Amino acid sequence: MIPAKLPKSRLSGATRAIALAVGLTLAQTPSQAQELPSIGGTGGGLISDQQESEIGQQVLMTIRRSTPRITDPLVYDYLSEITYRLVPSAPLENRNLKLTLIDDPAINAFAVPGGVVGVNGGLFLNATTEQQFASVLAHELAHLSQRHFARRLEQQETSAPLTLAGMIAGIVLSAVTQSDLGIAAIAGTQAMAVQNMLSYSRAHEQEADRVGLDILASSGLDPRGMPEMFEIMMRQNRLQGNRLPEYLSTHPLTQSRVSDTRNRAEQYPHTDIRDGQEYHLIRSRLQVHYAQSPEIAVNTFKAYLDNPKAIQNDAIRYGLAVAYLENQQPAEAENILRDLLERNPGRITLQVTLGEALMAQNKVSEARMLLRKALSRNPDNYPITSTLARVEIKDGNGDAAAEYLKQLTRRLPDQEHLWLRLAEAEGMARNIVGVHRARAEYYALMGDFESAQRQLRQAQEKLPAGSTERQVVSERLAEFSRRMRPEQ
Repeated sequence: MIPAKLPKSRLSGATRAIALAVGLTLAQTPSQAQELPSIGGTGGGLISDQQESEIGQQVLMTIRRSTPRITDPLVYDYLSEITYRLVPSAPLENRNLKLTLIDDPAINAFAVPGGVVGVNGGLFLNATTEQQFASVLAHELAHLSQRHFARRLEQQETSAPLTLAGMIAGIVLSAVTQSDLGIAAIAGTQAMAVQNMLSYSRAHEQEADRVGLDILASSGLDPRGMPEMFEIMMRQNRLQGNRLPEYLSTHPLTQSRVSDTRNRAEQYPHTDIRDGQEYHLIRSRLQVHYAQSPEIAVNTFKAYLDNPKAIQNDAIRYGLAVAYLENQQPAEAENILRDLLERNPGRITLQVTLGEALMAQNKVSEARMLLRKALSRNPDNYPITSTLARVEIKDGNGDAAAEYLKQLTRRLPDQEHLWLRLAEAEGMARNIVGVHRARAEYYALMGDFESAQRQLRQAQEKLPAGSTERQVVSERLAEFSRRMRPEQ
């Protein structure tokens, strides 16, 4: 594995940013964010679907404001594909999941009420097979399907109900930092109660293991990937000494649980299940992302290829191409990618990355032609459409870029970075109303409804009275006003 860039200052800085963002969330006035009601308490029963949805929305807002995330459409597209491969086999009531990718090389994943599923980039680094990677997702989907969070909340015997704001603080901090840092950062907001609630019990972990194994098997994946992944985590735990891996801070793991999961996995039929190539392409892409430098990534992948058995390994060759691209050597990347496409015609990840290499050499027309042809064969594909928008922005075609980005924001309205890119494209196209509308959606996703309203009012002023677009803007403005209004 490529040595990951993991300077302590980066992680501590991220932790400080998260703590600050959570603190601001807790301190917001009703004019800045939704009033957060108290929920739970003894005898209250399970939290409602509406409350779970509200928790999920607030968690996402806080993560957007506080946590570095991976916005690479190729990585997101793969995560979405493998997750929704598992979903039909998961006994979920709500299958409309919201996925988020945390830009952190540590092993971690989490699922919280409202259908939010988060994955650290580091999960790709440490899971050497697709089966291992999928096992963590299956485990998290099992927690969601069994409503372990709500059941844990119901068991809390606290004299006062836990506020939703305090719960969100705990969720975010426990999801993306070490749990002890999370407790310190939310001191004074029932931190210990939050932490106790987020640490799953052994019974819940065993249930999630059992359900997760069923999900894997029913999805055509290998249940043996789960004990293999647990072994990797245990090994990291031993290597890190007193510093518990993030995932294990809320998912306690013992050797007996690993053994039990291995025994259960062996009860499923033995079949020859092979990894999809896409997982290893994306894994190589993230290995470059987390390398200490692009030059080190180039040298590392070259060293991998020195092994005679690895010469025909397309994922390693792809990793070298991505490393070349990051190291400002796009021509070398292009040569590898064209050769890989001859061996793997039509593979989207290779086409998109070749488009990036062509753009880096200012071969804009060639990149456009390649990607348009790919899009005609794969309509509505996210990575292709996103890269085409980049091509048009690079070539100064704001109208064309905006059209691609409008398509993406309709399909992926929760991806705030797409709204920022749309605002840029609309500005290039001199569509000022479009700029204001896109910025308003960005601010709303960040939880800043005052700024969102301000942008929509500016758009409203520039639209003729009685026009259809002005009516749409007015309706959206009213929606933001309702979301700002404190709950009675």
